[in-house]
Amino acid sequence: MKITAIKSYMTRCGQRPRVLVKVETDDGICGWGEAYNHGPDRSIPPIVDYIFTMIQGEDPRRIEYIMLKLYQQFRFPPGAMGLAAFSAVDHALWDISGKAAGLPVYMLLGGHARDRVQVYTNPGGRTAEEAVDNVMRLNQEWGFTAFKTSPYKVPAHATRWGKVCEEAAHYFAALRHGTPEHFEFAFDAHAKILEPIKALQLANALTPYDPFFYEEPLRPEHIPAWGRLRQQLQVPLATGESLYSRFEFLDLMNAQGADIIQPDICACGGLLEMRKIAAIAEAHYVTVAPHNPMGPLATAVNLHFAAATPNFKILEYKLPGDNRWLKDPYVPTDGFLQLRPDRSGLGIEVDEEVVSQDAYLHWQRTCPVCPDGSTGYI
Repeated sequence: MKITAIKSYMTRCGQRPRVLVKVETDDGICGWGEAYNHGPDRSIPPIVDYIFTMIQGEDPRRIEYIMLKLYQQFRFPPGAMGLAAFSAVDHALWDISGKAAGLPVYMLLGGHARDRVQVYTNPGGRTAEEAVDNVMRLNQEWGFTAFKTSPYKVPAHATRWGKVCEEAAHYFAALRHGTPEHFEFAFDAHAKILEPIKALQLANALTPYDPFFYEEPLRPEHIPAWGRLRQQLQVPLATGESLYSRFEFLDLMNAQGADIIQPDICACGGLLEMRKIAAIAEAHYVTVAPHNPMGPLATAVNLHFAAATPNFKILEYKLPGDNRWLKDPYVPTDGFLQLRPDRSGLGIEVDEEVVSQDAYLHWQRTCPVCPDGSTGYI
């Protein structure tokens, strides 16, 4: 079996653009993958075209060989855009390998360590009352018992920090009082905080109400700060969506900077790299809760990773919504995604006719403006 073509497609999920990648072979088996949505999404297809010149004619089942070749032939670290393209190609290679073997991808990873995969979602809601209503609806419709939301209930860059923390505590208290006691609530601080002391103050405000985890309060660049922060916390500290390779995660582990890591399977280089990251984390008694804000194809790849990974914790999940290009996506039952042992590869089918219609939607992140006119972290 040989790789004969790699094609990229610009589509969308809701109001976000998505780049999908299809790898074709001379045996007629094809595989699909999804690239991360960093923002300049039109930059991904040319990188995918460049990758094809490097691996044309290779056996797609030699995933370790192909991914190593890509890293070596790029020579310099591939960066965010390069790794997003690598990730999508990696997904497609695993999809092909599973289909060729007549097995689900998780069976190629050593088999499933669990029978189903727990997921959590963001309930939304402008107020605690709206959030409680959304939480109960999501529980009734899909069985969710775990949720993640923002701690910022007043403008973080334009409000006295003590007030930011106080309002976060009031919000969490209302969530706790309005929902069943066994429900879990995590808080994502979105790497907006530059000063570690502020990250600690916000954590201390949330701690009395038992957060599931406290996600990405600090910027990712200075790893030693994560180690110092974790030593002062009484809640699980999670991070990793802004980190990439196993080498960066090894630095985080060596600094004892997280209880839970959150690599993104569409950003770190793909399923193969995620497995290596997870193995490093397991050796440090750290669990993995993958960052997964992307589309339903990314969820499919994450499902296979989660099923076969011993130290997996929980998976971030977005309902497919108005998605039209993935037939029969994975959706939760009782708050869990079910494995599909009767389906080979990733267990999904992409409607190529739909994704062939370029549905590009411009999207970019916009910095908040502080009272003094400077910009703040998003």
